[in-house]
Amino acid sequence: MNEHLRDRILRHLDTLSDERGYQVLDYVEFLESKYAERQSPGANVISKLTEAVEDKLRAGRVSATVIGETMGFLNRASNVLSGAMAAGKSVANDVVNVARQAAASASTPASPSAESSATAAGSGKDAPASAPGEPAPPDADANRPAGPGDANASGTP
Repeated sequence: MNEHLRDRILRHLDTLSDERGYQVLDYVEFLESKYAERQSPGANVISKLTEAVEDKLRAGRVSATVIGETMGFLNRASNVLSGAMAAGKSVANDVVNVARQAAASASTPASPSAESSATAAGSGKDAPASAPGEPAPPDADANRPAGPGDANASGTP
């Protein structure tokens, strides 16, 4: 359907009551079932659920006002659920990216000689290792006052 025709139909629909709007919807669905040139785009699960609830309410002869209020509530709830799904998807993508980075760094291990030379260059004591992301424990020798045999025993910086 061209854009001009769609706008013209929408202008006419805006002037109708909800009850007449449901009659138009029924007629459009009938026309679609008989003469559609292509399938309508598939709705997501939440949209299908809200449409099913709306159809059940209409079949139960509930007033158009109550249906409208119910659908407004369901639309707000579906927006909240859509936001929650998007946030969950974002978190899942972040977890996958971190796992990929961890797998990539684990696939390139350091050579054993580099690890042994790194511990030999330390203070000679086995210092407790800090967890990733935590600051290293303070060096006990850094807080010791300078003695007469130290390189900078004069106390000048």
